[in-house]
Amino acid sequence: MNGQPEKSVEFVSHFDPYVYQTLTTIIGTKIVVQLTNNSVVKGELSKVLPDHIVVETNKTPFFIRTQQIIWVSPAIS
Repeated sequence: MNGQPEKSVEFVSHFDPYVYQTLTTIIGTKIVVQLTNNSVVKGELSKVLPDHIVVETNKTPFFIRTQQIIWVSPAIS
């Protein structure tokens, strides 16, 4: 259109295969996750995907982008 090249939008998501693989081995475990904004999420790791994880707290799912994770630890009861 109007002689200008079309602009395209490209989504880039970094994938860390080591974090992904490690987290898949602890699905169903209660964990604590520290995020880049200094918040902490505690709950059960219910799902692991290449770009995010799902942590359930009181039956409420929290979708956390893998890029936002600083550390993950098993929750101490």
